[in-house]
Amino acid sequence: MRTSTRDHGIAQTDNGTVIELSAIVRTAAIIAGGQGRRLGGVVKRDLLIGGTRILDRQLSVLGQVAEQIVIVANDPVRFRGPEFQVCADRIPGGGALSGLHTALVSSTTAETVVVACDLPFLTAPFLRYLIARAGQSDAVIPWTSDGPQPLCALYTQACVEPIQQMLAQGERRVSALTTRIRVEEIREEEITSFDPHGMLFFNVNTPGDHRRANALTARGLDPVE
Repeated sequence: MRTSTRDHGIAQTDNGTVIELSAIVRTAAIIAGGQGRRLGGVVKRDLLIGGTRILDRQLSVLGQVAEQIVIVANDPVRFRGPEFQVCADRIPGGGALSGLHTALVSSTTAETVVVACDLPFLTAPFLRYLIARAGQSDAVIPWTSDGPQPLCALYTQACVEPIQQMLAQGERRVSALTTRIRVEEIREEEITSFDPHGMLFFNVNTPGDHRRANALTARGLDPVE
């Protein structure tokens, strides 16, 4: 499915399907992770992009599309705030897949939007589109030329058991989950209308990424503004 027009909170696809872009989800989760090894031990979520922490940027965006927010972090004592719930990994040692598992089992709702803490340029319009695409599948996952983007996706509770099986088998790759569940894919041509500069899935893993992210905001390309 490809988005051909988008205006006034509505997206219309080539086959005439109209999608409301005012959709919200009951629960969103941030997988906050731990220290960034390639960042010299700096915690990714605390990095400043355009003068604002990545975590605060994400909380602002998710607050527009979700009624409640869960933060999955192995240092929960560092978080304070009435606007979110903080949870440590239920199954430690499984990396981001453990974080995804914790996000879903901590959620009290059927659907949960889950994002990684190193994505500073997520936007509310795209996340609403993601939410609106939920249907009969177990997950809605963006798919770019780089492959699936499973840490900016919507998951249902049907994913909990497959994730538990993967962790029990020693599988830690979040991308491997896509072969075990029913996935609704958001293709690159759909993403483009929300992401003209290709920044939605820009993730900050290295000092170079951090410098580039700030350079993009300095050039006035920050989609969150």
